[in-house]
Amino acid sequence: MSFSHHPRPVREDGTLQGLLAILGLPFVGPNSLGSSVGMDKDFTKRLLRDSGILVAPWVTLRNHETPDYKAIVEQLGYPMFVKPANMGSSVGVSKAETLEELISAIATAFKFDTKVLVEQGLKGREIETAVLGNVEDLRVSGVGEIVMEKGFYDYESKYISPDAAKVVIPAENGSTKDVENIRETALRAFQVLGLEGLSRMDVFLLDDGRVFVNEPNTLPGFTNISMYPKLWMAAGLTYPDLIDQLLTLAIERHQRDGSLQRTRF
Repeated sequence: MSFSHHPRPVREDGTLQGLLAILGLPFVGPNSLGSSVGMDKDFTKRLLRDSGILVAPWVTLRNHETPDYKAIVEQLGYPMFVKPANMGSSVGVSKAETLEELISAIATAFKFDTKVLVEQGLKGREIETAVLGNVEDLRVSGVGEIVMEKGFYDYESKYISPDAAKVVIPAENGSTKDVENIRETALRAFQVLGLEGLSRMDVFLLDDGRVFVNEPNTLPGFTNISMYPKLWMAAGLTYPDLIDQLLTLAIERHQRDGSLQRTRF
């Protein structure tokens, strides 16, 4: 009997974090539980919703089930966004505005995961903020905005055609109340999901001032176009100092957790 082996890509889903914990090594970012919860969009939504934090209404599908398209449309309405539950960088994400597009989008998403989310499309501003620190001392940056002339912030607009999206830091035309609401919501979501070290929190700001959490990014990018370091630089924290703080946080958490008693006596 032969088995084909398709290696799972190393990412922020908790597997690498668990291995590092077994090896007794400090690492940057949330632990294995926070990483896995933050990666799975379905579990993320359930925890946030049950903690009173607003999230877009959604339906969860499994690949062994036959979707009830009529019920999905009646429950969510158009437009919808269809996403693999455990992918990042908008891979496999599609927007559906017709039944034909919905069927195609679900089929596409199932190429990447056995669990798929269909979300109600929210009409609002796409805002991001950065959280830094361990549970004992958390800081939240200011807010930035992703502005699209058309379409949505998908993989291509992030990495292939970055000019399609405009990153505005700080976000413009936002009231002090809105900014504080976003920052407070991001902090609460970070805590509810059991995150530590760092995360970028992506939210939607609706016209009526409500803030809906889209999803966390537990290991955000650090490229020249990445929002997380840009948000902290705008807050006065240089790139080298940010890296130094992340390493310090990782070591401090490692020492804190290492001091805990692991046996009864």
